[in-house]
Amino acid sequence: MKNLLFLLFFLLITSCGELDNTKIIRLGHGLSTTHSVHQAMEYMDSILRIKSNGKMKIQIYPSEQLGTERQCLELLQIGSLDMTKVSTGSLENFSPNIKVFGLPFLFRDREHSYSVLDGPIGKDLLSGTEKYWLKGLAYYDAGARSFYSKDKKINNPKDLEGLKIRVMESKTAFDMVKALGGSPTPISFGELYTSLQQGVVDGAENNLPSFYLSRHYEVCKFYTLDEHTVLPDVLLMSTHMWDSLSDQEKKWLGQAVKESVTEQRKLWIESEKKSLDAVKKAGVEIIIPDKTLFSEKSKHILESYRDDKILYEFIERIKKTK
Repeated sequence: MKNLLFLLFFLLITSCGELDNTKIIRLGHGLSTTHSVHQAMEYMDSILRIKSNGKMKIQIYPSEQLGTERQCLELLQIGSLDMTKVSTGSLENFSPNIKVFGLPFLFRDREHSYSVLDGPIGKDLLSGTEKYWLKGLAYYDAGARSFYSKDKKINNPKDLEGLKIRVMESKTAFDMVKALGGSPTPISFGELYTSLQQGVVDGAENNLPSFYLSRHYEVCKFYTLDEHTVLPDVLLMSTHMWDSLSDQEKKWLGQAVKESVTEQRKLWIESEKKSLDAVKKAGVEIIIPDKTLFSEKSKHILESYRDDKILYEFIERIKKTK
């Protein structure tokens, strides 16, 4: 019933767009309007309008207006939504090889991750989503994810023992938290603030801007910069919409997407600095742990995929990338 209402709503919007000969691309995502990714999407829309001379535009629905990341992906698959942005943690449930991004301590630093995302490995992983009716367009920077908690400092993996840690609906996130001694608890991001307040979970893991913009710092006063995973965001289009575009329309869209990625990376770095300063000012203690304690305890997770030849090949290729 919910999907049917979405369909009827979108059909109305599309028909209105066709009256003035403007092709409208409907984009839903779960982030707030203050997030760098949303701002980059607005920038993408402005570039697309200029490139197409007003023949194409993007209507953006933020803050889970059209559903969770999983729901938006499902809407893309049936053609009820045109574009979305999801974390690779959510996408791995739809395109299995994407789970390589969720493996702990695989990337050395930001430059290493950019080399992977912008190179043949990143392109191969994006193209692998098409068989699932999802056209991978680009990656947005989402930094590194770290732990944060309410009442107990996390200085090393032992401190995670007995703590209920919120994770995405992601096998790799579940396995990582479990390997480090915590109790992984899947909860939607939109419900996490209340869950932290009520003690449903003791903490979570995410990047600094998400920690700040979600206002989770109001509940959790300890943030541990262990930087266990680098999970980029992925911009996706329904293959139903992609196949309906002309070659010229695809070119306009591709140019707008590319420019938005460059813009978002600048905004992201600014956002990380701003978020760190803001949460410190709000009284959050930033803990700098010995990362090797975390990486050593979780390194067996990488080896557990040795029997998965395709995925393990991606692991090896990423390790060798300079």
